[in-house]
Amino acid sequence: MTTTPTTTPTPTGRLTSAVAPAAAEILFEKHLRAPADPVAAELRPTSDVDRAHVVMLTEQGIVRRETAARLLTGIDALRSADFAPLRRRPAPRGRYLAYEGHLVEVLGEETGGVLHSGRSRNDLNATVLRLQLRRPYDRLLTETDALGRALVVQGRRWHTTVMPAYTHHQPAVPTTYGHYLAGVAAALVRDLDQLEHAGRELDENPLGAGAVGGTTLPIDPARTTELLGFTVPLGNSLHAVASRDVVLRLLCAATVLGVLLTRTAHDLQSWTSTENALLRLPDDLVGSSSMMPQKRNAFLLENIQGKAAGALGALTSAAAAMSTARFTNAIAVGTEAVGHLWSALETTTDAVVLLRLMIEGAEPDAALMDRRAADGHTAATALAERLVASGVPFRTAHHQVGDISRVAHATGRRFEDVAADRLGERSGTLLAHLDPASVVEAAGAGGGPAPASVLASLDGSAATLGELSAAATVRRERWTAAEQKLTDAVSALTHPPA
Repeated sequence: MTTTPTTTPTPTGRLTSAVAPAAAEILFEKHLRAPADPVAAELRPTSDVDRAHVVMLTEQGIVRRETAARLLTGIDALRSADFAPLRRRPAPRGRYLAYEGHLVEVLGEETGGVLHSGRSRNDLNATVLRLQLRRPYDRLLTETDALGRALVVQGRRWHTTVMPAYTHHQPAVPTTYGHYLAGVAAALVRDLDQLEHAGRELDENPLGAGAVGGTTLPIDPARTTELLGFTVPLGNSLHAVASRDVVLRLLCAATVLGVLLTRTAHDLQSWTSTENALLRLPDDLVGSSSMMPQKRNAFLLENIQGKAAGALGALTSAAAAMSTARFTNAIAVGTEAVGHLWSALETTTDAVVLLRLMIEGAEPDAALMDRRAADGHTAATALAERLVASGVPFRTAHHQVGDISRVAHATGRRFEDVAADRLGERSGTLLAHLDPASVVEAAGAGGGPAPASVLASLDGSAATLGELSAAATVRRERWTAAEQKLTDAVSALTHPPA
């Protein structure tokens, strides 16, 4: 006789749901997308720089208004056509010269030929890089902010959930899961602040530096700075074209962030193992095996570790490339070193997203955590400190409590019972409220896991996140306002009032 199962088996063994959509998009679907359009990726920001440059040249009296109007109309026609006339045009010396050559052919030398006045590809490329970096940089900051906020929320939720703190993979002292998350949040906020600091160079405008020595034409870098959403022109033309230190600084900051992501993933990997299941993950954050139906693999944590390491490799490659060049404009710096940045920013951002999903989804097994804290004799240090408070030298107390722990492990007796035997009539006072939860309550000094201390730490992280988020909002608003200013300035030249 056959029986019908009460539940329909799934293709993923014991799991009841697919991987979370946000994780699946990162892990399984990115390769299915159409690759990025390299023509538009280069020429869209290039044409933005050109439009600002032409507006400035006209306002400075270097280019006639009628010429500027024809040139800007030609540039806008290319943009509207998504640069279609250039997609099959040979570009043996790069897309920019093909782009400029097309404008000369269509508009004539007298019009198209003025575009490069007072400018070089060197300062143009340095400016375009900054514009291209805005979107991936902003995405990394946005997702890191979201991870920080998730850590704060979950830290507050679990700030009294007692667990062992671990050192050298061994139970150390009582803490709480919220205290652990607050510690990660504090480190993350520092890393986010460093990312924000590293990106400040994106607000500096290299345009006007020319090939390396500026220009004798009376250009106005302050005007292009305004129209492109920068905050200040770079004050030295050599620095403007020779340096891509913003790339190294971003990679340094992403590398440090990646180390934190990896270390946190290692902890979560340990605490979600079957042998030490302090945390439970929902089905949409684990995977099964194609062969072994019982498996619940926290494989996203391995993806985090792999992706978070990408910035370190990119930093090494970029720094090595730059170190071969003299301090002037150099292909090794502006092209070869920069090329390592894009994938590093993307993979770091993806690692941040995946860790946020894990932090949001993980649920502590409070009973098991508390039991592990007790079984691991994590209150031993607190007992030694109580002996110190009663007048016993610390090293003496350290040896006495260590011997109590040794005997308890050797005999299988409870730590507290052995301590009561050894301490005699002092035990009543010394052992009162020595359970892990009580020790946590008392451990407020030094930023310890006492509830008030944890909440204060989380409040501090939340406040810094708010400040950094406000700065990011101001930056985005400046970029958006500049886009409108540039559009209006171009329109004033191409469609003057009657």
